[in-house]
Amino acid sequence: MERAMDKTTVLFRKRLIPEECVRLDNDVILRCDDNMIVTSWKALHPKHDLSHGYSIYYLKRGIKVSRFISHDEKLMYWYCDIVSYKYNEEENSLLVTDLLADVLVYPDGRLKVVDLDELAEAFDKHLIDNETLKNSLLDLNRLLEIIYSRQFSSLERPILDLLPVNDQ
Repeated sequence: MERAMDKTTVLFRKRLIPEECVRLDNDVILRCDDNMIVTSWKALHPKHDLSHGYSIYYLKRGIKVSRFISHDEKLMYWYCDIVSYKYNEEENSLLVTDLLADVLVYPDGRLKVVDLDELAEAFDKHLIDNETLKNSLLDLNRLLEIIYSRQFSSLERPILDLLPVNDQ
């Protein structure tokens, strides 16, 4: 019998640079289906501005979209990670590997693509293979096409639908 992900699924975040794998014990799964997982979380490494946020793991798209919230409860930016997913049915766990290319979308509409140098470094150091590099770039391109065509709100919607109106 095949077990599906649910609100008890254990989430792990794996980074390639620097290398680390962290169990996301403080993340709370708010919604889970075959296409996405929506979570709320507190910052793993608290900063002077970042307090908490929400994330949407788009399981079939290779992206994770996060809403970063400041200590004064204001939207700092949307942080979009290019990722890969590996579900372990036996352990009911999801390993989310950060594939380094990221896009920040600011409330005023500005956009910033970051860490492409780390993606190249990961490839040079054989931390990722040709196929992973290619898929990362294709997923990044699809994400940018969504943003450039002014359809980013469709990626925000699962989080915004869970928030009270005054938090949006």
